[in-house]
Amino acid sequence: MKILVCISHVPDTTSKINFINGDSEFDTNGVQFVINPNDEFGLTRAIWFQEQQGANVTVVNVGGPETEATLRKALAIGANEAIRVNAQPTDGFFVATQLAKIIADGGYDLVIAGKESLDYNGGMVPGMLAALTGANFVNSCIAITVDGTSVKATREIDGGKETLSTSLPLIVGGQKGIVEEKDLRIPNMRGIMTARTKALTIVEPVSTSTETKSVKFEKPAPKSAVKLFTVDNLDELVNVLHNEAKVI
Repeated sequence: MKILVCISHVPDTTSKINFINGDSEFDTNGVQFVINPNDEFGLTRAIWFQEQQGANVTVVNVGGPETEATLRKALAIGANEAIRVNAQPTDGFFVATQLAKIIADGGYDLVIAGKESLDYNGGMVPGMLAALTGANFVNSCIAITVDGTSVKATREIDGGKETLSTSLPLIVGGQKGIVEEKDLRIPNMRGIMTARTKALTIVEPVSTSTETKSVKFEKPAPKSAVKLFTVDNLDELVNVLHNEAKVI
């Protein structure tokens, strides 16, 4: 089984976020980047298929040279090889088009992408990939097993879970649950050293359009100051809750 895991290069959640050029661009200065968490869950599941069923795992990213450290980490975790599409990911359609070409050229059986990336939370790419490639599609996937070409997958739905039977080729939009957080792999020294010798192929992008554009970014409003009340001043607390907060 050939598995392709789509990797997004996203800011660490602890990074301080700022914008430049009239709040129209994200400021990357001083920001640490990591593997998108939803993608890391999917990568860990792919490595499980590699260990248990002999699958070959390739990771792919659409981005510039700055994303190669993230791809090398994925290789250190256990992926067999990596591909970088040499283009800036301008929007979801552009990324999906580039990945669809990689899928067509590579003949992958299973493609695992995070259901959304941590930075823009667009949630568009997995569904677009399925439409562009004609593969079956399961989004918000929290469990998956493969037997030959038959697949059983479980996904989150409003108010519960749904278990589906489908077949390869398959696109999966994964998330936490496809593996648990405790099962995530931390690269060891051997993996880091081995990753240096694994193939990282750079391919040029195919010509396509950009359908959306970020016009302006805006930070959430700062939280208001906290008011503290002593246990001897409950009447004032009730008054504030009633007249200012208007919650009672």
